[in-house]
Amino acid sequence: MIINPCISICKTDPVSGFCYGCGRTNEDKKKWKSESCTDEWKQKNLKEIQERLKGWQLESFRESYKNKVENGISLFKKELIK
Repeated sequence: MIINPCISICKTDPVSGFCYGCGRTNEDKKKWKSESCTDEWKQKNLKEIQERLKGWQLESFRESYKNKVENGISLFKKELIK
């Protein structure tokens, strides 16, 4: 199972159309939820969104996504429940 890349920082940049947190477009987000979405597409999309992010956004995404995969919760949500 491939974990959804949402890291709970859901705000879309009005110019690029990419989410500030995960780098996905609204279409990407819809496709992830679709029952017909394949693991192959999800793997490809994970690579694409990491190519969209740069600098601190990419570092933050990687760290938070890794925590979500390993512990079941994004770093943002982890901070909220403290």
